[in-house]
Amino acid sequence: MGDLPEDDDGEYDHDFRADPEPYRIGRGEEGVFKVQPYKSELLPLWGYADPETAAEAAEAIYERFLRYRRDDEFVGMDMARKYLRMGYTRAMRYAHYPGGRKYDSDGNERERVHWADAEKRKAALIFDHVRRRLEDDEAYQRRKREWRERRG
Repeated sequence: MGDLPEDDDGEYDHDFRADPEPYRIGRGEEGVFKVQPYKSELLPLWGYADPETAAEAAEAIYERFLRYRRDDEFVGMDMARKYLRMGYTRAMRYAHYPGGRKYDSDGNERERVHWADAEKRKAALIFDHVRRRLEDDEAYQRRKREWRERRG
């Protein structure tokens, strides 16, 4: 995906719903802020301020995943997975580092605290639970295998 042109906002200048072929699954959360129109559909649903917000966000993203699955939009399915993963990783950062700041002002990694924020840990676990449910989905697994077989 790195060879796709980007617009002024750093998003890919490409509609992945109209033409999903250039999409690459990638690692981790790659593309969550670039792959349109999925970014515009999923980002407003996403939040991790507390367990209640995380539960609402995770379920809304999962419902969107089900819609993408119904419409056979693998890119949307995979982007939903990435947003759930991002909810987990961001909330865990706050769970381990007071204020969510992993690095100090000199750029050195701060000492990790075991559950600096217990509420953020709960939020993270909610996202992780829903992400696992998505990843265990047979249709998602089948489409992911097919996608990789066709695209390497």
